This record gives sequence, structure tokens and C-alpha cells, in this order.
Amino acid sequence: MSTTATSLGAINLVIIPCSDQDRSIAFYVESLGFEKRTDIAFGDGKYRWVEVYPPSGTTGIALAPPPGEVTEPRETGISLTSTNADAAHAELRSRGVDVDAEVSRMGDPVPPMFWFRDPDGHSLMVVEVP
Repeated sequence: MSTTATSLGAINLVIIPCSDQDRSIAFYVESLGFEKRTDIAFGDGKYRWVEVYPPSGTTGIALAPPPGEVTEPRETGISLTSTNADAAHAELRSRGVDVDAEVSRMGDPVPPMFWFRDPDGHSLMVVEVP
């Protein structure tokens, strides 16, 4: 393995396929409180590139139409942080987000956490951090 630095930097975006970009934008912006930072047409207007970010985040989520049809929901591997998992869980539930029934508590050293699903059924995790 090489010990020299590469030209790779930070993770910039995670791409989530979505069947309806407007519905997904509404979910991430209105239900989760993300910011829409990019929404541009390309490919002679046939396609649309949309990026949403947590308000204090530097890594965003691109809400992209899939190369084919979205057939199965997937675990995105995306983990969001909260200083209070219980409050985040209650807030998302009150906004109609499909959250787990309760916050998972496995005991130290595992922090409290829960999963939620976006409109296409893709799952994301919220983990409590100090």
C-alpha cells in the first residue's frame, strides 16, 4: 500500500435514486429541514440535478432519477447526527416521517439511534452524538 497522499478529498455527495424528485425534495427540505442548494436542468432539459444538505452539513445528498426504475427500497448507509435522538425521533414522527417505533438503545458504547425511511422507502439512520 502506498504511503503517499492521493488527490482524493472529502466525501462530497451521496446519490439516492428517487422516483419523483419533487416529492423527494419536499420530504428532505420540509420534513427533514435540509437545504436545497442545487436544482439545475441538464441534457437539453431532459434531466435534473438536485442536491440537498443538512443545514450545517458539508456532505450532501443528490436526489437523482434512477438509470431505470426504482424497484426496491435500499439501505442508503447514510447516518445523520443529532445531539438528542429522542427529540429528533419525536420531531420527525410529528412531521409524518416514517420512523422506527422507538429509539434503539443497545447500551454503552453504542449510542441511541433510530432509522427512518424516505418517500421511496430508502432507509437512513439518526445517531446521537454528544
